[in-house]
Amino acid sequence: MPRLLLIQPTQNGPDGIPCKQKRIYLPGLAFPVLASHAPPHWEIEIKIEVIEDIDFDAKVDLVGIGTMGYTIFRGIEIAAEFRRRGIPVFMGGYMASLVPERALEHVDSVVVGDAETAFPHLLADWEQQGRLQPIYREPLASLEGLPLPRYDLLTAKPIGSMLPVQAGRGCPHHCSFCSVACIYQGRYLARPIDEVMRDIHEVRRLGFRGFYLLDDNIVSDPTFLEKLCEQIAPLRMKWASQCSLQLARNPRLLALVRRSGCTMMSFGLESISQEGLDLLGKPWVKVDEHEELLARIEDAGIMASSEMMVGTDSDDEETVRRTYEFVERARIPIPRFYILTPFPGSALWDEMKAQGRLVTEDFRRYSGSEAVHRPKHMSAERLTELYWWLNLKIFSLWSILRRTLFHPRVLRFPLQQIFAFAINLHYRRYVRRRVPPNIF
Repeated sequence: MPRLLLIQPTQNGPDGIPCKQKRIYLPGLAFPVLASHAPPHWEIEIKIEVIEDIDFDAKVDLVGIGTMGYTIFRGIEIAAEFRRRGIPVFMGGYMASLVPERALEHVDSVVVGDAETAFPHLLADWEQQGRLQPIYREPLASLEGLPLPRYDLLTAKPIGSMLPVQAGRGCPHHCSFCSVACIYQGRYLARPIDEVMRDIHEVRRLGFRGFYLLDDNIVSDPTFLEKLCEQIAPLRMKWASQCSLQLARNPRLLALVRRSGCTMMSFGLESISQEGLDLLGKPWVKVDEHEELLARIEDAGIMASSEMMVGTDSDDEETVRRTYEFVERARIPIPRFYILTPFPGSALWDEMKAQGRLVTEDFRRYSGSEAVHRPKHMSAERLTELYWWLNLKIFSLWSILRRTLFHPRVLRFPLQQIFAFAINLHYRRYVRRRVPPNIF
């Protein structure tokens, strides 16, 4: 029986030591999905490095490594250890998909984009030929007919009260900085609702009272979201997801989303600079509506989590300071910040490279916490300093308390605000070490 080890790397801290925590509250779904596509005679194990140690001397025949963002560099280190022992290694995920040729310098094979069709072919190549193709690229035209994920590979681990469920992939927009846009090119694929519900019922059967709907922008197809929420509502389960603030423009859908059990949504606000967003291909987001739309979300009873970036071509030092003031004024319970980073494969990378504005092409520095391009109105070094200033201000104890336990809605939704308080403390521990916060 061949043995496959699938590894989700953590990120290294400034000291070069892998970051660890006792529990992961939102485990990924990619590996349970892949495992469900493997022939039954394969023995499969998943390792989530942020909560588990990796045994490099384990008796395995093949190793697969996920590459979510900056963790690709820890993944390269892991790959080197296994290859040193003669074990073939393949990579997949967004980062490897954006730079497959670079990734191939460190592994035997790269799966680009969707892996459901390519993965069985990869396993068959290893069994029948004893080797892997350098690149597997087999994008899906539909998400119909996906088997039930191997949740059993997660449930014995120290995880939170939610399991992930795939709703859709991709996004109809073409934002120049976005890795999703690079891979899906404006496509949004929604799964059949009965198959999504099958997975949710399995999560419930396993004893979980909540789930996270994985979707790059779940409001991409409002009709799909409406029909899905109508079927979720009778289960009386809690759930969370991510989408654009466009949800707040549809009061009927917003109310239905909340009524179906949604307690938290993550929103890509990106910036408080309209000029900056327009230049990045996101003009449909109107920054002067951020506060009003966020208020609608929270008034509906859904806690807002946000993602924002600094370093657009319209940003200066004052913009970064006003970003802090905006988050404080809006009292966003769970904010996250990144430096605008032109990842290879994106339209933004092509633009910055053509203009000679890349500070470095050493991808190890493309962490989202260091400026690797020259902004128009400040130096790269100053932008990096301001990024950490922003994080230290937002994740100060006073700011955390004001945005969570002292939030005006704490009496209506105390458990949500206590949860937000705990997550902020978790982020604070990372920020104080100058490490980009690990999401849960």
